[in-house]
Amino acid sequence: MKRMIALTAAATVMGGAAFAGSMQDPVVEPVPAQPVAVTVQPGGDWTGPYAGLSFGNLDATAGALDEDGMVYGVFGGYDYDFGQFVMGAELDYQATDDFSLGGVDVDDVWRLKLRGGYDAGPALLYVTAGGAKANTSIGDAEGAVYGLGMDYKVTERFTVGAEYLRHDFNDVGNTNVDVEADTISLRGALRF
Repeated sequence: MKRMIALTAAATVMGGAAFAGSMQDPVVEPVPAQPVAVTVQPGGDWTGPYAGLSFGNLDATAGALDEDGMVYGVFGGYDYDFGQFVMGAELDYQATDDFSLGGVDVDDVWRLKLRGGYDAGPALLYVTAGGAKANTSIGDAEGAVYGLGMDYKVTERFTVGAEYLRHDFNDVGNTNVDVEADTISLRGALRF
C-alpha cells in the first residue's frame, strides 16, 4: 500500500508539472510585414546647372591638308528635364596642344550650343547644334557646329560622357579657305 501511495503521489506531482505550463496564454509569433512595392521612375532628373572638363582629339581638313591633335578644355551649361525629353544650353572652350594645319596655328575653339535629348534614367542621349569660333594665327574663323553625345550619372552629382562634334568653318582669316574639323571628347562634370 505504501507503494501505491508513493506511485499516486509521484503521478500527481508529474501531472501537475505537465499542466503547469498550460495555464499561460499561448505565444503568438508576429507575421512579417509584406514589402511595399516601389515605383521606379522611367528617367532621372537632369534639371539644373553643370560644369566640367573635357579631353579629346581634333581632326581638321582644309583641301588636301589633314592634321590631328589633342584638345582639352572646360564647359558649363544648364539642362531642363521635361520628363523623357531634356533641353539645355552649353558654353564650351577647348584649347589645342600646338595644333597646326598647313602652317596655320589653331589656338582654341569656343562653342555655344543648344542640346536636346532622351532621358534614359542614368543616361542622357542627346544631339547638339550651335556656333563655334576658332582663334588661329591668321585670324578668327566662325562656323556651325553640330553633333551628338551621351552623359551617364555615376552619382546624382557626377557624370561622365563622350561627345562627337562636327565643325564647318568658312573663309578662315579672310583667306577663302574652308576648314572642316571633327572632335571626339571624353567629359566629366559636376551637377549642381
